[in-house]
Amino acid sequence: RGGSRAPPPPGADAETLAGPGRRFCRLVARREGRAPPTMYFLSGWPKRLLCPLEAHEPPLRIQADLQRTLFAVVSPSQLSIWYSRPSVLIVSYKELPKAALQFGHYDKAEWKPDSTMLAISTVNGYILFFNLLSSRDKYLYEPIYPKGSPHTKGTPHYKEEQCAPLLNLEKKHILDLQASITSLQSMLEDLLVATVDGLLHLIHWDGVINGRKAINLCTVPFSVDLHSSRGSFLGFEDVHIRDMEYCATLDGFAVVFNDGRVGFITPMSSGFTAEQLHGVWAQDVLDGTCVAVNNKYQLMAFGCVNGSVQVYTIDNTTGAMQLSHKLELTPKQYPDIWNKTGAVKLIKWSPDSCVVMVTWEYGGLSLWSVFGAQLICTLGGDFAYRSDGTKKDPLKISSMSWGSEGYHLWVIDAKSSGNVAPEKVCRNEAKQFSILQFQFIKSALTINPCISNQEQVLLQGEDRLYLNCGDAIQTQNPRSSTAHSEHKAIRERGPFSDGSLDSQGLSTLLGHRHWHVVQIHSTYLEINWPIRFSAIDKLGQNVAVVGKFGFAHYSLLSKKWKLFGNITQEQTMTVTGGLVWWNDFIVTACYNLSDRQEELRVYLRTANLDNAFAHITKVQAETLLLSVFRDIIILFRADCSICLYSIERKSDGPNPTASIQVLQEVSMSRYIPHPFLVVSVTLTSVRTETGISLKMPQQACEAESIMLNLAGQLIMVQRDRSGPQIREKDSSPNQRKLLPFCAPVVLAQSVENVWTTCRSNKQKRHLMEALWLSCGGSGMKVWLPLFPRDHRKPHSFLSRRIMLPFHINIYPLAVLFEDALVLGAVNDTVLYDCLYAHSSTTEHLEVLFPFCIVERTSQIYLHHILRQLLVKNLGEQALLLAHSCATLPYFPHVLELMLHEVLEEEATSREPIPDPLLPTVAKFITEFPLFLQTVVHCARKTEYALWNYLFAAVGNPKDLFEECLMTQDLDTAASYLIILQNMEVPAVSRQHATLLFNTALEQGKWDLCRHMIRFLKAIGSGESETPPPTPATQEPSSSGGFEFFRHRSISLSQSGDGIPAGKFNLQKTLSMPSGPSGKRWSKDSDCAENMYIDMMLWRHARRLLEEIRLKDLGCFAAQLGFELIGWLCKERTRAARVEDFVTALKKLHHDFLWPFPIIPVCSINSPLKNGKYRTVIGEQLLKSQSADSFLNMEIDAGGPGAPRSHSWLGTIGSSQREMDAASSHGPHMQEAFLSPLLNKGDECSIGSATDLTETSSIVDGDWTVVDENFSALSLTQSELEHISLELASKGPHKSQVQLRYVGFMYRRCHLWIVLCSARGFCSLKSDFVI
Repeated sequence: RGGSRAPPPPGADAETLAGPGRRFCRLVARREGRAPPTMYFLSGWPKRLLCPLEAHEPPLRIQADLQRTLFAVVSPSQLSIWYSRPSVLIVSYKELPKAALQFGHYDKAEWKPDSTMLAISTVNGYILFFNLLSSRDKYLYEPIYPKGSPHTKGTPHYKEEQCAPLLNLEKKHILDLQASITSLQSMLEDLLVATVDGLLHLIHWDGVINGRKAINLCTVPFSVDLHSSRGSFLGFEDVHIRDMEYCATLDGFAVVFNDGRVGFITPMSSGFTAEQLHGVWAQDVLDGTCVAVNNKYQLMAFGCVNGSVQVYTIDNTTGAMQLSHKLELTPKQYPDIWNKTGAVKLIKWSPDSCVVMVTWEYGGLSLWSVFGAQLICTLGGDFAYRSDGTKKDPLKISSMSWGSEGYHLWVIDAKSSGNVAPEKVCRNEAKQFSILQFQFIKSALTINPCISNQEQVLLQGEDRLYLNCGDAIQTQNPRSSTAHSEHKAIRERGPFSDGSLDSQGLSTLLGHRHWHVVQIHSTYLEINWPIRFSAIDKLGQNVAVVGKFGFAHYSLLSKKWKLFGNITQEQTMTVTGGLVWWNDFIVTACYNLSDRQEELRVYLRTANLDNAFAHITKVQAETLLLSVFRDIIILFRADCSICLYSIERKSDGPNPTASIQVLQEVSMSRYIPHPFLVVSVTLTSVRTETGISLKMPQQACEAESIMLNLAGQLIMVQRDRSGPQIREKDSSPNQRKLLPFCAPVVLAQSVENVWTTCRSNKQKRHLMEALWLSCGGSGMKVWLPLFPRDHRKPHSFLSRRIMLPFHINIYPLAVLFEDALVLGAVNDTVLYDCLYAHSSTTEHLEVLFPFCIVERTSQIYLHHILRQLLVKNLGEQALLLAHSCATLPYFPHVLELMLHEVLEEEATSREPIPDPLLPTVAKFITEFPLFLQTVVHCARKTEYALWNYLFAAVGNPKDLFEECLMTQDLDTAASYLIILQNMEVPAVSRQHATLLFNTALEQGKWDLCRHMIRFLKAIGSGESETPPPTPATQEPSSSGGFEFFRHRSISLSQSGDGIPAGKFNLQKTLSMPSGPSGKRWSKDSDCAENMYIDMMLWRHARRLLEEIRLKDLGCFAAQLGFELIGWLCKERTRAARVEDFVTALKKLHHDFLWPFPIIPVCSINSPLKNGKYRTVIGEQLLKSQSADSFLNMEIDAGGPGAPRSHSWLGTIGSSQREMDAASSHGPHMQEAFLSPLLNKGDECSIGSATDLTETSSIVDGDWTVVDENFSALSLTQSELEHISLELASKGPHKSQVQLRYVGFMYRRCHLWIVLCSARGFCSLKSDFVI
């Protein structure tokens, strides 16, 4: 029961519609057990890398080199070097037993930046320096291709890229520091070592201290900021550094002391001595365990004993440590484990600095975005529970390291690296000690945040791409096969799979159920792995990828890759600043290895991939970031400068080319401390109007602003229009001198991604001209423009823009501006442990881990923005924005979500709300025609206890119900009836139900009528005393939310017990008397309700019959199972009497779409016109020359004593003059006299037709034309042709069936059966004769 609801929003798995006593389940983008939406995604199962060594020592540590191609695995007395691709063991060094006893077991490892040396620390305070020697032209593993394979061994760098190198380990130096080593940190040519005696040693990689004195931590001053003239020294004994990591962009060390305090140590000058070092405390952390540094965002993440991670940054003004955000599990997400994880054990930032991996002492992995959005956690869902519901032991990790580009995470399980008894070790096999390798897929925005692909979701793996534009491809290329999805197919959640939305972009991006997976060409991948950049064009038809060298692009229409024809050109080009699409051109910033020159290149997609078809422009400095805005290319270079280029298409030769010219250069070195801190750079049309001259409004519309994401700070640099303006007609666009830029302005903090669009839409200016920000754990923000209504002059005190924060349940990967949607993706898991129920659980990764797949998701954000505008008293702007989006198919649900969220927040608040928002929201919703539906849908999905609070703001439900009846919205009125049933006494519910029932009968809402009958019976039987249960789902239907009831043969005089159960469930909780008296009470109540319902049905049937609406009456009887035959028997002398035959007959023709009989002129002298049939009809009929006059006569329906109606006497026939006038124009009406076929000796009277028994139907009788001289009747050829013509002139087949039904139901009312037979059955029965 209940009203129909609006379509569910995208992003919702299932919408739980809670009835009274149950709380509404919010629409979230993930179900329990599924990881939250993310930008990094686990893929498949982790791999297990077996160690093929003879020794049975468990691995303790794993450490990757700077390029992440080599991994050092440290065991108690053994050092192993692994290669990343293929993941194989290359070389291993085993310590001699005597030396192992002297040094102690190996502990930590650190690589030299050039990967030529390693430093290994031991527990006894020794540092062992190893040289990693490469054997020239010798390789450990080489690929073998079959004969005839297109792979060639003559390509440059073939051996280096496809073969695992042959390396040798050689112990070079040994250094004894006389104290246990707690931390190793590489600093270019030096190695910084911390020991338990509180000293910091700066050691050269040659293993020589060079006479430099160790720094005692007790001599380093610490203060709350760097501006303090004097700092305090460490005043406790045995102080030493537990963990530390160097931050290059901050030029200092983040440290964790053994007492749990954390801080930051930086040299005040170029030297590194105790006098030059200064420390800064983080005052709120006293239980630190470990630290990891993010160089790109200048963040220091400190793990704590309580299981949280506190992320700090350095204030640029004071130098103090400021808390940025926290990474911690919440009891709402993980109620069983959030405070039982133990201390944080490890923290590792990804190579692109976009995510951080955290592990705990008691096990578990969690992945977070740079500013605190939780992405993945293995402490819940299928990671923590088996398919039978039992809990798994969480994965305990002793060491981990990210692989190249973040595609892999190398993990050492603590179970294999823990203390294992020697005798047990000897019995175990080597495969027990293994390394786990988790595989990841990530968003292309993490490394290539260009603006050209921000309405598409593009994910990249190490060997494939995932696109969400499959529908467009299938539509444009019907011959193409279904998009390859493999096991990584996703299930699109949302109502857009039918592609019925008006927005072409929306149906393209959301309509497909699966990812379009593009496998990267193997020839390119083998020598250019890993994939570093990827980009997609605006139409979603072409993608391009960048590996180690060169690039390649793929057409989703032709299903073909295009690679460099000249492999030398590919291998001498390395992309540095990314690549973007501009129309049919690929724009890339690269470094030419052969010429040693930075270049900006533009390649045509349709031409061969060759430098001969490229437009090449030399660049002064290395390009770090690249973006495109309309016809302008923006470059950010390593010298902290921004360069703007214009790009123009030229079609001079056979192939189109692109021309590039420098427009403007802007130096940002004053504002950017380090070029590596710039995350993204975009050029937009967003502006603040400050300083813009109103004399040149056309230039204001084209103003460009530079948006820089500087380590999470969004900085806007807009053009300075305070000076003289330049007219556009004075010079061409390429030659016009552009205006300078103003000083930068900080718009927002903690920004991860930025979205704008270069398109425009006058109907949706708010959304198209807004700036959208992703802020990690803080949700999203929108910098929304404010426009005056009706082009009025804005108030001087109003801002032109406003920053509005809001939270969504997905991690945004793309924004659909016009459709008010955010696109994302989410990890889902599938368990396969049931396949190995009888096997050892330690041998199968399928048992330990679920299979991970990637799903697409989306979410509405419009209701958040509307609510924020109402909170800030910007209701006029909210109305403008809402009206511009009113055509969206899910706009009704936007209003419903906003109303529900405000209602639950205020009605459940424990503290009084001084300025409640619910009345404002209610008043706002009344501005839309969907107000009544929105309120009732919200109420039906809300707890019953909150209804009074809701209707106190929106109005009395009785008034809303009556308003629904006035607007003829019966579906919504049915939903309000459920509200009234629970809030009012049964008498009020019965009164309103009666009103709705009568209105539904008038409008022919038969489904609703059937359920109203059930509803009224439920009220009479006492079932209304208990609120009815609410179904789990509601779909729009003509029944107003009631379940369909298809029982055609309902007897309204019977009890409702015979109706099938499950269609309309009402729980009886009223205390009923037991025994015979109770049954009699229930029976009497049912009889009274049945009589009440029957009276309403009889009244409606009587009205239909009086208004000669036979078709409606037939539908009424057929749909509701109304006992029409019995009722007509009772009404045969009252409502069933025919008062006006002419009107009745014409009404029948009109309602059943039945044609009138037509005769040709040649039939004017037929026997029907010759006055032969006067015996039965009488003298009055002789004057009539039309069939209508004949049917106006009264037929005796009740025997000789029945009263007669004389209303027809005044309307019988028309004059002969009227007949002649009508006969002179076109076709004519022909009389048809029908009478039952009489046996010999019977009196020839129509009145005898009324003497039929109940079992005899006049419909089934034989009919013939009444003729005194029947035996002598002869028909001419023309008359026979006319009869054939009239027999062929029939109405629609549906009308024929309806006439048969009506004739059967009216067999007791002979006046009506004659009418029906005269126009229907004379053409339907084969034995009818005229």
